[in-house]
Amino acid sequence: MGVDQLTAWLVAAQQGDRRALERFIAATQTDVWRLCRHLGDPDSADDLAQETYERAIAALHRYRAEGPATSWLFTIARRTCADATRRRSRRRRRQAETAHEQLDDPRFVPIDQVRVELDDLLARLDPDRRAAFVVTQVLGLRYEEAAEVLGCPIGTIRSRVARARADLLDMIGPAAGTQAPPSATMEA
Repeated sequence: MGVDQLTAWLVAAQQGDRRALERFIAATQTDVWRLCRHLGDPDSADDLAQETYERAIAALHRYRAEGPATSWLFTIARRTCADATRRRSRRRRRQAETAHEQLDDPRFVPIDQVRVELDDLLARLDPDRRAAFVVTQVLGLRYEEAAEVLGCPIGTIRSRVARARADLLDMIGPAAGTQAPPSATMEA
């Protein structure tokens, strides 16, 4: 089995070829940004993608070329987003402690009463389901690749994607005034 072009560029970059690194980044930046947009905070996607590449370049010497370069890079992006989510959660908890009285404000409108878009729906998914859904359905990775990127068995990926689909249908069904048929099954 031959090495794909992205992996070849990353191996060359590892050996000091700056142009190969530039090509690798240019070829992967859209998918990395999309992954960061959906797994992290959409407003911070640019920063998360940049941090992903900073981490990847710093860890380049540890890349072993045992799998596709994109799997290695997407794993770094996923971890970058998870770290950012943890930081954001801590910050929100601190803010919530000081702004609790705002929730009692009658002008506060709950999210289910607002027309939500895909980003909002994805943000409401369980983080593991969202990650599996985004890497397979948005980025188009095969389930085997997604399992490697997310560090879990392929069956778990299939299950998480199916559950994410069902969750998304449940979320949009009432909002659209329709209900998904109870007999509908989701295949992964």
